[in-house]
Amino acid sequence: MTSQPIRKPARILGIDPGLRRTGWGVIEIDGNRLSFVGCGSVEPADSLPLASRLLAIHQGLSAVLADFRPEEAAVEQTFVNKDGVATLKLGQARGVAMLAPAMFGITVAEYAPNQVKKTVVGAGHADKNQILVMLKILLPKAEPKSPDAADALAVAITHAHHRGSAALKLKVVGA
Repeated sequence: MTSQPIRKPARILGIDPGLRRTGWGVIEIDGNRLSFVGCGSVEPADSLPLASRLLAIHQGLSAVLADFRPEEAAVEQTFVNKDGVATLKLGQARGVAMLAPAMFGITVAEYAPNQVKKTVVGAGHADKNQILVMLKILLPKAEPKSPDAADALAVAITHAHHRGSAALKLKVVGA
């Protein structure tokens, strides 16, 4: 897997994993300047069995990777809730979301939901509306059609801001 030098412009894919909707957002960073490239969501039918939904997520993300050709990727970490079965299923969707970029040779960074909110909004417990307001400021051309796509763009922005420390962490772990 490869990660690009920090000083070069880079295209970043952010992913907000979910079984019903997996959001994706692609941005470019050049120095401190962020540019919107695209966003959307992969939405497998609820009626599909779990394995088929996971396959649909993989196929959808693979198409995004082939179309947009990002050099870096980031995925939001799963939060654990009271429903253990739902958490496990979300973890499976997250695994697929990490696998797709890895299969394209792209290193995948992970960020906690609170870190994403704090990076984009300035507060770790921001709500979805606050994220949308900040997205409009940071990426004026972005018009996400779903909260999942907006969250994925927020993950990509978080990676853009923290990619230096993420690359250093990978280098230290790999050494």
